Amino acid sequence: MFTGGADGNGHLPRPRRPRRGGLGGGGIGAPPGQGASTVQPHPAAPPCTDYDMAYFRAYSHIGVHEEMLKDHVRTSTYRNAIMHHQDLISGKVVLDVGCGTGVLSIFCAFAGATRVYAVDASDIAIQAMEIVRENELSDKVVVLHGRIEDVIIEEKVDVIVSEWMGYMLLYESMLGSVIFARDKWLKPGGLILPSHASLYMAPITNSQRYHDSVYFWRDVYGIKMSSMMPLAKQCAFMEPSVETISGENVLTWPTVVSQVDCYTIQAQELETIIATFKFTSMLQAPLHGFAFWFDVEFNGPVRQKSKKQANQSLDGNTQNASPSSKKKKPDVSIVLSTAPEDAPTHWQQTLLYLFEPIELKKDQNIEGSVTISQSQQHARFLNICLKYFTGDQWYVKESVMR
Repeated sequence: MFTGGADGNGHLPRPRRPRRGGLGGGGIGAPPGQGASTVQPHPAAPPCTDYDMAYFRAYSHIGVHEEMLKDHVRTSTYRNAIMHHQDLISGKVVLDVGCGTGVLSIFCAFAGATRVYAVDASDIAIQAMEIVRENELSDKVVVLHGRIEDVIIEEKVDVIVSEWMGYMLLYESMLGSVIFARDKWLKPGGLILPSHASLYMAPITNSQRYHDSVYFWRDVYGIKMSSMMPLAKQCAFMEPSVETISGENVLTWPTVVSQVDCYTIQAQELETIIATFKFTSMLQAPLHGFAFWFDVEFNGPVRQKSKKQANQSLDGNTQNASPSSKKKKPDVSIVLSTAPEDAPTHWQQTLLYLFEPIELKKDQNIEGSVTISQSQQHARFLNICLKYFTGDQWYVKESVMR
């Protein structure tokens, strides 16, 4: 997803698409003989803001899509998931929310979909049309250029596929567009890919990052520049940082911050997420901050979790489970993970660094709460507030991911 420009740590936006949608006239025409639909009442489309327009423009850049397509874990997992559910896609109508270059739409066509609506508000949709023609799929894949909230599709769909996840899962707020599409077009019992998502967090240690960004200033070619260190800390650690860490950086088992069921979640639930945590350090090391990552599951509608199962998964016994253990559950067929111990992806991990490290002892507890809320400035931004207690002292870390 993208909001326009590099983030505060100098990283390119994490390739995710905008709140896509089609205007109906910007893409390949609808198949001949398609009748008009009986329109059901649905929520009004939100206004398109300047932030949205900047977001859409950013996803017109080929580099964003090149990075996503070169992410083998991401792209191959989606392809495997689509083929795994081929029996639910073959002969069906599919809606691809935020199609980008159209790769997921084409995968669905290869899986036997009768028709695929590939929707994107970015100008990359123009290239998607050409890619569809190049692969001789114009009779199956209908590319629509515009926001999903504005699109005209004159039939219900059997399947929704979307690669909506941003940094820290929820950055850029594209899930709201998937919810909009689900409520407006998905048939009862339809398939959503991915179907479920989980956001995790854990305390981390990363001395090398502090050495590179802060302690570097103590001696620069024999010149004392320690006076730069306060500014260096502000510049390096004020905003969340998207980077890759390893399992060796993680001090404890992770905790689950949020779980998303794409079949049932409502947009209002995304406005504010609050979770409590209690970690116990597995070793003596400096606490440099907290890491966030996510995984998504590709489950069919028949395998949705009951409310009882969902509540059990959030209780104290399972909340601090390793994300990799989720892959071993018999009802989970395919998982895309961005955990530090798994193969790296373009999402990497999202790090909230402390301005001053805290020396932890082995078995020392860290407990508190994290609040993640959509910014009042713009819903695509995230406000993050960490309140935590360790070593007989309370700490607060607040940051904005913009």
